[in-house]
Amino acid sequence: MQYRTLGRTGVQVSTLALGAMNFGAIGRTTQEEATALVDTALEAGVNLIDTADWYGGGESEEMVGKAIAGRREDVVLATKAAMPMAEDRPNHRGTSRRWLTKALDDSLRRLGVDHVDLYQIHRWDPETSDEETLSALTDLQRAGKIRYFGSSTFPAYRMVQAQWTSRSSHLARYVTEQPSYS
Repeated sequence: MQYRTLGRTGVQVSTLALGAMNFGAIGRTTQEEATALVDTALEAGVNLIDTADWYGGGESEEMVGKAIAGRREDVVLATKAAMPMAEDRPNHRGTSRRWLTKALDDSLRRLGVDHVDLYQIHRWDPETSDEETLSALTDLQRAGKIRYFGSSTFPAYRMVQAQWTSRSSHLARYVTEQPSYS
């Protein structure tokens, strides 16, 4: 397996990642099958596992957590937030401090871990300011709940704006962008 540096973090990640979107109801993957996939990936040298709170309503995170139990240090664990977790609950989505704090705590519980290595914003949120989102992410990083944070499917101009906000407001910055074709 080949490895690359994750942004400018110094963390080495495999050039292939195991995406867990299909774990659980979405892909009808059982826990036994998910664990076998994780086992095979780790044996092949894959060390990056990507999931999201939205995948299967959190079921993917639960399955990943069970599959990596006892080998957390072998995995660079990435999860995402911002997608609607309950259609009838307007504050259970987006990138407000309120939601990101709750969403991360829920993800950590489902994953059975005390931190994630890469916390990604699943989609840009036009309702929330960059300052609000970046301030919340910076505080979660300082609290030790996330090591780094990134974005997913952000338009390039949004990334430039966010990086400028990080710099001018003295906040931590996005270290990765996961494009829609990955």
